[in-house]
Amino acid sequence: MSTTIETILARRSIREYTESPVSNDEINTILDCGKWAPSGLNNQPWKFIVVRNENTIKELADCTHYSKIVLQAKVLIAVYLDQGTMYHHDKDVLAIGASIQNMLLACEDLGLGAVWLGEILKKNEQVNAVLEVPESLELMAVLAIGHPVGKERSSTRKAIEEITFNEKYGEKWTGEN
Repeated sequence: MSTTIETILARRSIREYTESPVSNDEINTILDCGKWAPSGLNNQPWKFIVVRNENTIKELADCTHYSKIVLQAKVLIAVYLDQGTMYHHDKDVLAIGASIQNMLLACEDLGLGAVWLGEILKKNEQVNAVLEVPESLELMAVLAIGHPVGKERSSTRKAIEEITFNEKYGEKWTGEN
């Protein structure tokens, strides 16, 4: 296993997968990491639905412009906000974001590829019908997961100086002591 910082810096959104299956042990590790995200009052407002059935995956592919990604994935994890355990919507949405990040980092550490699908939220009612979800759950994202096709994965980020300020907005952070 790598260090946390190495895993964070190596993680990329992976959209192409091989035919190799994702094991139950790998799925359980991913879910375990997701449930250990921080949440206000430790309310753990998330619910996860693991989808591996090919017909269900095809139905979910019809819910997004990114159907090719969904159809290639060996497992999907639908992530929901449980409004029954919610204490503050915005804070709970942030907690679910942390849960999703934990799962994405777990995928990276396990050598799996994953991507966070947000566009599918436009068809949340259709997704909910496919997954037979009660009204008390609000769709937050779907993770597509599989073994990555062996391509080099690169990305860029803005410089810290572009996004960080010192003490107050306007004075650029230089990082100097």
